[in-house]
Amino acid sequence: MFTLQLLPLLPLPSQTKTSRFSKVSMPTTFYSVSKDAECRRKPSSLQASKVEVSPEKIETFQSMESWARENILPILKPVEKSWQPQDFLPDPISDGFLEQVKELRERTKEIPDELFVILAGSMITEEALPTYQSHLSSMETFQDDETGLNKKAWAIWNKGWTAEENRHGDLLNKYLYLSGRVDAKQLEKTIQHLIGSGMDTGFGRNPYHLLIYTSYQERATFVCHANTAKLAMQRGDKTLALICGTIAADEKRHETAYSRIVGKVFEVDPDGMMIAFAKMMKINIKMPGNLMYDGHDLNLFQHFSNVTSRNGIYTAQDYIQILEHLVKIWNVEKLIGLSSEGQAAQDYVCGLPQKLRKIEERAQTRAKKAPKVPFSWICQREV
Repeated sequence: MFTLQLLPLLPLPSQTKTSRFSKVSMPTTFYSVSKDAECRRKPSSLQASKVEVSPEKIETFQSMESWARENILPILKPVEKSWQPQDFLPDPISDGFLEQVKELRERTKEIPDELFVILAGSMITEEALPTYQSHLSSMETFQDDETGLNKKAWAIWNKGWTAEENRHGDLLNKYLYLSGRVDAKQLEKTIQHLIGSGMDTGFGRNPYHLLIYTSYQERATFVCHANTAKLAMQRGDKTLALICGTIAADEKRHETAYSRIVGKVFEVDPDGMMIAFAKMMKINIKMPGNLMYDGHDLNLFQHFSNVTSRNGIYTAQDYIQILEHLVKIWNVEKLIGLSSEGQAAQDYVCGLPQKLRKIEERAQTRAKKAPKVPFSWICQREV
């Protein structure tokens, strides 16, 4: 579950006309509990102070409890009807286990290093799932499931979603390990750094911001895994293509859930959600893996992002298309009865794709021109 931040920020209509586009800042330092506090980046403007969730927003989600139980929980799949990582991997209790591993390693010999960097970065981001679940669990509007025992619909969704997502990292991790093409210890160190670093979302505790974020993220992750599946198929590894395609299908279901929730909130509080949508697009959608660090590369995520962009896995064009998709399914252009602030936010969001397209080519060119760098994940080979 990750996206890449590839485009400059655009000002909200309320800002001065003379303000200039600011270049997206990629992480230039890492954030790990193993480093001194001064190494950490200052919180974003929306995080700088503790944001108290308004009683009205809490009421909104409480009123949607029965709706969520009927419309969101059915999107989860029962365990017995769900795929498991072992469905795609050599069977360790089989007499032919070693032969199956050998066959897997033979298939991956012709896969280029670029694809392994993409798979590694995707896997590492998926493995930081404890951070994502704890962020959702702490939200008051999601029933404050601090003990993990809450049986309200929102809490059940969060735990069920986490359980389904957990398989993604497990499967990719084991596949990479068995391939023999990666430095497993470096992957493990990067995972530990990322979980230890926490998460810098940029939007604080506003539940409306959270839902815009998750809707965007799940759509982006679907795109990433689906494109990785196509690349794996082109390189002749049908099993890997099936793995990535299966994960993509999960992400598509999860996108459906989060975007459905946002659609419902638009019905209940169109003004509040419209303003939240514009604010999230203003600060840009940050990536859950943007703090990744391997002990060597201080700009690891930026370098990983360049590789995904150059290989067509996730590009500036994808970012824009996701925005257009969400605007369409939430019927944003046709919302009526908004306040003046809501109307300004509506105009900003609806006009944003056209503005972003003007700078899309520059973003793509920067990624293509970025020099090759060594990745510890693939034994310091350059990509």
